[in-house]
Amino acid sequence: MRFQLEGARIYDPTSSLRLPPAGPGELPRGNLQVEDGRIVAAGAELPAGGARVLDATGLVLAPGLADLHVHFRDPGEEAKEDLVSGGRAAVAGGFAHVVTMANTRPPIDEVPRLRDLITRSGASPVRIHPAAAVTRGLGGESLTEMVRLAEAGACAFTDDGRPLPDARMARLAMRYSTLAGRPLLLHAEDPSLSAGGVMRLGLAATRMGLKGIPATSEEVAIAREIALARETGARIHLQHLSTARAVELVRQAKEEGLPVTAEVTPHHLALTDEAVARWGASAKMNPPLGTAADREALRQALAQGLIDCIATDHAPHSREEKDQELDLAPFGVVGLETALGVVLTELVHTGLLDLARALHLLTAGPAAILDLPAGRLDVGGPADLVLIDPWERWTVEPERFASKGRHTPFAGAVLTGRAVATWVGGRLQAVGGRPVDDEAEGWRALEAHLAGRAGAGDPGARPAGETPEPRSLWRAERARTPA
Repeated sequence: MRFQLEGARIYDPTSSLRLPPAGPGELPRGNLQVEDGRIVAAGAELPAGGARVLDATGLVLAPGLADLHVHFRDPGEEAKEDLVSGGRAAVAGGFAHVVTMANTRPPIDEVPRLRDLITRSGASPVRIHPAAAVTRGLGGESLTEMVRLAEAGACAFTDDGRPLPDARMARLAMRYSTLAGRPLLLHAEDPSLSAGGVMRLGLAATRMGLKGIPATSEEVAIAREIALARETGARIHLQHLSTARAVELVRQAKEEGLPVTAEVTPHHLALTDEAVARWGASAKMNPPLGTAADREALRQALAQGLIDCIATDHAPHSREEKDQELDLAPFGVVGLETALGVVLTELVHTGLLDLARALHLLTAGPAAILDLPAGRLDVGGPADLVLIDPWERWTVEPERFASKGRHTPFAGAVLTGRAVATWVGGRLQAVGGRPVDDEAEGWRALEAHLAGRAGAGDPGARPAGETPEPRSLWRAERARTPA
């Protein structure tokens, strides 16, 4: 199939399309043509030449988003999520690439299991890059065959969901991951400090009568991992930062020039521990939501370039599990279908980040960490694309999620900005936040959506004052927080 997107503001992170420069703070406007799953041409003026033409004026075209941290629960817990349902949730949210964690049942700790997962991933609408386990059975006692797993297709190693148990094992894992040529994705937690905790230790936990998890549980573990990375030279990626002190530890590591990268989740950027009182288990995750000071430190770290990417930690559970009492419910919430909207609402429309920086954190940033074939727009390259309306307002309705998971602290939130369409390998996989089951019907739905926008114009350079300020989740949360 051959189609052409016309008049979009294009986020081209590597400038490989050679589009004409735009004004200060603006993305260049241009056209992009796709044929047989690949980008074949781009430019300010581009003859359609018989291609199906879509008017994308006022929209933003970017590489398909990439998420380094998802749990698709397959194999073993497919009732919570599987490769297809997780992939449908991903493309609905604008993602074309995801990295699946290895803490399945059984875990991805052997080459045959990894190969089976890679084979079955072909049925998913999203491109799946599996990480393999660091230790056998996630038990923390003996390493997996990391070199063989890397050769079989593992993009990284992680026991996510569990920290590596001690410094000896972490040090050994770093040495072998270096031999394998893959980074470690590290869940930084000291279980001796966090055991039995439900939410972040602090005033909110005290008011609710719940056992808290101290921030030092994360910070002690991060300090250990950075010290070992300094010794071994291993590439390490710190998952889901959640505290202000964690940010400072990462800052120091980067100032030393250590091969350390880090991610943060949308929920840690948007909410605080006060959200647990309202949302209960739908705001219970590990690491837990932090204080307002933690959230501000994470936001500023993004703006300063200290944190390298945004990742969802998409972690679906069954309704029966999450609807238990808070101290019994498992950690984890879903995030693929809300991530882009939360980032645009909380970080871009509030002026903390410009759009290009936000898109970098969701595309080229994560791709660079794991050397993924993502986050680029190249003529001749795969057409993994997302078309974004930064100004579309929509309400989060978990019952309409493509994911099997329904628990999110953003239920009922009004977000500003969403994915209008997602293509993976040139195939239309989602329209208007919904996965496409029939591609022909999907194209008709997309054309109808774009026709409905006719005359909306190009808001790419529109001053913020010309548009009502979008709802800010953190301001709404602050307003309902008791004095």
